[in-house]
Amino acid sequence: MQIKSPMFGSADIAEDKIIEFPMGLPGFEECRRWTLVHEAGREPDVFLLQSVDDPQVGFSITMPALLGVNLEFTLSDQEAAMLKLASPADAVVAVIVRKEDVDAASPASAGLRANFVAPLVINVGERIGMQKVINRLGCEITLRAQG
Repeated sequence: MQIKSPMFGSADIAEDKIIEFPMGLPGFEECRRWTLVHEAGREPDVFLLQSVDDPQVGFSITMPALLGVNLEFTLSDQEAAMLKLASPADAVVAVIVRKEDVDAASPASAGLRANFVAPLVINVGERIGMQKVINRLGCEITLRAQG
């Protein structure tokens, strides 16, 4: 399948590289098929989660651990069944990151922002994913010391 993305140009996407998000992402429910893209020849810290259904839509994502964060939350039985998870080890958790505007009001708010309250959960083997919107009462976020 060929897609044309404004972020990386034209690319052929193999069917076995498509991740199905049965419910889409909040605000992008019509985008159900996605692929991960990264710069060739480098170990990626940040991937582009590119919509196959709408090539104009893409999000930068990374693993929370790379940001020094450990996320722990519970999936419902229905969510685990939708993801076809046999074990928690089958799931990969990622967060959407975005770059703050350079013209931000203060230097402290410049840089990258990560959405830890709505992580992505992907069963890589089955190529099924979802965005889990969590409330703080059911989620544990811990920071690791850097260095």
